[in-house]
Amino acid sequence: MIQLQLFIGLTLALVSSVLGQEIPKVLSLGSPVPSFSLKATNGKTYSPEDFRDAKVLCVVFTCNHCPDSVAAAARMEKIYQDYKGKGVALVAVNGNNPSGLTPDELGYSPFGDSFEEMMPFAKDFGWSFPYLYDGEKQEFATACGAQSTPHVFVFNEERKLCYSGRMDDGGRNPASVDSSYLRDSLDSILAGSQVKEPTTRSFGCSTKWLFKSARVAEDQRAWENLPVTLEDLNEILAKKIRSNESKNLRLINFWSTTCGPCVKEFPDLIDTGRRFQNRPFEFISISLDPIVQRPVVLKFLESRHAAIPSPTAEALKEAGFLSNNYQWTGGNPDNLAQAIDPEWSGALPHTLLVAPGGKILWRHSGELDVLQLRREILKGLK
Repeated sequence: MIQLQLFIGLTLALVSSVLGQEIPKVLSLGSPVPSFSLKATNGKTYSPEDFRDAKVLCVVFTCNHCPDSVAAAARMEKIYQDYKGKGVALVAVNGNNPSGLTPDELGYSPFGDSFEEMMPFAKDFGWSFPYLYDGEKQEFATACGAQSTPHVFVFNEERKLCYSGRMDDGGRNPASVDSSYLRDSLDSILAGSQVKEPTTRSFGCSTKWLFKSARVAEDQRAWENLPVTLEDLNEILAKKIRSNESKNLRLINFWSTTCGPCVKEFPDLIDTGRRFQNRPFEFISISLDPIVQRPVVLKFLESRHAAIPSPTAEALKEAGFLSNNYQWTGGNPDNLAQAIDPEWSGALPHTLLVAPGGKILWRHSGELDVLQLRREILKGLK
């Protein structure tokens, strides 16, 4: 155990020195539960006093975006249901600050880590335990030394720390697991015995500390400096786009600079392309503006930073595409419809998801619900 704690300490010290920031140390075994007063998705504010009658207080630092947290979400509710009648209080805490996340870290969930997005996340998984937000100041996460999501801290009836680490070895498997460090620790504490393995390494996405916002700002500057391109689209190339001979899920959007809903939703489409850039995904925009409006279209795309994410650029190049942005130059838009989506009525905007091989998985006419779009993309990526 001493060797494990030494290893964790050395690892954290190394990471801290690399980042030039101080990463909080994990709370020591036997320490009292740190004080907190945090708002929850149910509208209430919670402190340790609200759980004074519980025999055990289990705190799980988690979040909305991390694939490890997403996979663990259903298992957390199952643990709560199995132990709430035994005197165990379970509390989830989002200690991440959204400003510490780059877009490409958001490709495994439809949600980011804002407080507003915690509510639909908890609803998706049917959480019936409190979900608290500590991302604004991160005082509780700092006091506990929450290293990743999820990271579990279990306090006994005297509110002394008896276990810290990961929930189980389920990783990114959303199904139940045969054994669980958390369940073992709860059973031991309720039985009045020592936890056999009181410390394990938490495993998951690193906590998004406030100081990481500098890295995010740097990422944004780099993105805004990428070149934005625009190419002609004829019927032959349109058919190639639809046939999708790549290995990527392809998002295609028909739009125009004179279409209000198109202009309004376009930043969400760019953000979507950046979110999923490290996954087998690509976004292609097709402008239906008249050919003489080419300078206007390009200026619009440049103002929205409609560049090609670096991981996507290679895939598009291999597929023979010169850009991710096209302007229809093939005359009658019926030809575009026949080439890409015969069910398109002609109304803008129009969006569709095309699987490798050309099958349309989803289509939508009119302004997008970006949350629905992300859900459809995630279904297509499974």
